[in-house]
Amino acid sequence: MLLMLVFLTNCKHEIVIPKNMNSPEISYLCDSDTVYFVNDIQPLLNSTCATTGCHDDQTAEDDIRLTSYINIIQSGEVKPFRPEDSEIYEVLFEEGDDLMPPPPQSPLSASQKEMIRTWIMQGAKNNECREECETDNVSFNNDVAVIIANNCASCHSGSDPNGGIYLTNYTEISAIASSGNLLNVLTASNGAPQMPPGGTLDNCSIDQITKWIEDGTPNH
Repeated sequence: MLLMLVFLTNCKHEIVIPKNMNSPEISYLCDSDTVYFVNDIQPLLNSTCATTGCHDDQTAEDDIRLTSYINIIQSGEVKPFRPEDSEIYEVLFEEGDDLMPPPPQSPLSASQKEMIRTWIMQGAKNNECREECETDNVSFNNDVAVIIANNCASCHSGSDPNGGIYLTNYTEISAIASSGNLLNVLTASNGAPQMPPGGTLDNCSIDQITKWIEDGTPNH
């Protein structure tokens, strides 16, 4: 009986179900120390993991879908508060075909890996922050480059970028922005396909990129 009690107690602590499974908890003040699922994690996964041939709804490689919060939690790939026991984090440090995203895609950056780790450490919450969009002082380094890195760079870097298009530095990003093609694909305009393929950018990100382009794509 004592062994059974210990077993049941341990099992109870193994299962941690986050709140707000169906709709995110919304904050109207963004905390710089908090990682938000809607703002940070889902866009990153959409551009790196929840893609065609991997973990989108159609392919569902290994029966894993990473296209929504519910799918991610139900996959068992995330253990809230325990990043080192979460497969979604561990595979970022594997080698060869076990590495995610798989070659020839570029691996996630150290800051992107840390963002996923922090989100899990904070409880892997279904959370979102909404503030008034700041477009008065859009910076390439602090705004545009971060948006591109988290939403586009995984498909447009490495040895075989999609469409032969690289988006890894200012020269590459500003060139496609100045041509008009960047906004075309982000807004599915002028016959361009919607990018990123896993889902549209939020309106604020598009507004910031638009303002940066209107300002002449400054490098600052």
